[in-house]
Amino acid sequence: MRTAHSVETVRAAERDLMARLPEGALMQRAAAGLAAACAGLLGRVYGARVVLLVGPGDNGGDALYAGARLARRGARVSALPMDPQRMHPGGLRALRAAGGRVVDRMPDGRADLVLDGLLGIGGHGGLRPAAAGLADGAAAARAAGARVVAVDLPSGVDADTGEVAGPAVAADVTVTFGAYKPGLLVDPGAGRAGAVRLVDIGLSFPGPPVLETLRHADVAARLPVPGAASDKYRRGVVGVAAGSARYPGAAVLAVAGALRGGAGAVRYVGPAGAEVLARYPESLVHGGPPGKAGRVQAWVVGPGLGEGRGEVAELLDADVPLLIDADGLRGLDPQALRARAAPTLLTPHAGEAAALLGVARTEVESARLASVRELAGRFGAAVLLKGSTTLVAGPGESPVRVNPTGTPWLATAGSGDVLSGLAGGLLAAGLGVVDAGSVAAYVHGLAGRYAARSAPATAHEVALALPAAWRDTLTS
Repeated sequence: MRTAHSVETVRAAERDLMARLPEGALMQRAAAGLAAACAGLLGRVYGARVVLLVGPGDNGGDALYAGARLARRGARVSALPMDPQRMHPGGLRALRAAGGRVVDRMPDGRADLVLDGLLGIGGHGGLRPAAAGLADGAAAARAAGARVVAVDLPSGVDADTGEVAGPAVAADVTVTFGAYKPGLLVDPGAGRAGAVRLVDIGLSFPGPPVLETLRHADVAARLPVPGAASDKYRRGVVGVAAGSARYPGAAVLAVAGALRGGAGAVRYVGPAGAEVLARYPESLVHGGPPGKAGRVQAWVVGPGLGEGRGEVAELLDADVPLLIDADGLRGLDPQALRARAAPTLLTPHAGEAAALLGVARTEVESARLASVRELAGRFGAAVLLKGSTTLVAGPGESPVRVNPTGTPWLATAGSGDVLSGLAGGLLAAGLGVVDAGSVAAYVHGLAGRYAARSAPATAHEVALALPAAWRDTLTS
């Protein structure tokens, strides 16, 4: 599992390690890893044109020492400081000794690589004018063909949240030291980071991370696998209350996801029974209300309900896990959710999350991590916040999970209905709400990649690709 730690935790780990190492040794470790990553990107270091954007702190020192290593291998290295009077003295001496130079503007001619060492993980509130001007230079060099490498974090991105308050560097690669930072994994910051490479500098973290990302092995360990004694009821039955005369397709897609979500059977309740049976005759269809449909181990409610609200009110009293999505999220009462004895999983997109929080959608999109935590705390439920970075937060202090799979092609009508059904099936199979949400997001994201393959795909095609994604996680 990939984990990310807060700036405060990373700083404490650095101080602890530096107290046990010779002075400057930790920075040299970081610079060595950074220089090696840059050399790998350049391919041929000798004669390469490298520009260092140098801030006044240790981030700038890392860039200078790395630049010195590249210069000793024959690169033509120029350092462009944000403040010439505040450059890291040791790094500056090393660069000059290796043949590098300090310049007062971007060098003429195309650069091969630009190293962003303006601000480190302590930067907040966007770039100030001097740094913003240098970031503009990096963008121009990138447009002309240079590779931009960020030192630890793209300047202008908040390390703890991924928020971008103004101008920020857009990197092709970010080389981060010791631990992933939340801002590298959560949009909009993640979108500025490019490919993220972790350099191990020997840090240790006694406490839990603030973010974690599942990998194939983690998902495989959580996917339900039937045993020899399993039957459809032991595998779990998921109830789906979805669809309406206007939106029957939402019911079909939610059932599609549920049937591929590890449950042994799906009980559908709603007005789209004919449409569901036409596509999935293995479904158990009931006209309603949900309480009379038969025994289930989890419920999914909300996709395509339209104006209907009776199902949500009834299912809030259910004694099994409940997933609420789409139309079911409108007007939810936090107190009613907090009073539930069984766990709840909410699956809003940014617009629905904004309505629940009473803020603008742009506020949710710019502060995704804070928004998902606020929702989980306010409603006392697990929350899966869909979007360019899908996040899953539990109602307590446990790490927030970041989904690493997916594709922009998943931004298509009905995709969220498939995800809800899939997560509901996992709940019925016995997974907890955070595991069900994060595993469903992971498998759904893989299925989106398989269905799209760099071309448009429909939600139904995503549902059809779920078994292939499931197998992939179990066999890799």
